[in-house]
Amino acid sequence: MQGMPGMHGKMMGMHMMPATVTEADAKTGIVDVTSDGMTSKVHFPPSAMAHLKAGDKITLQMGFSKP
Repeated sequence: MQGMPGMHGKMMGMHMMPATVTEADAKTGIVDVTSDGMTSKVHFPPSAMAHLKAGDKITLQMGFSKP
């Protein structure tokens, strides 16, 4: 995760997932997507997703860590 120092050192899982944007709210940064028949709601800084729109094909890169 670029711009997040120390994140990779504690990363326990990393996953890349192709998705289709179904809705994007530029004010809140909330993006609804579908992937493999499932729906997800993800959040980005509004400036990072300002140009996303319904129908766009994207790849989500997701990971998790435990404290």
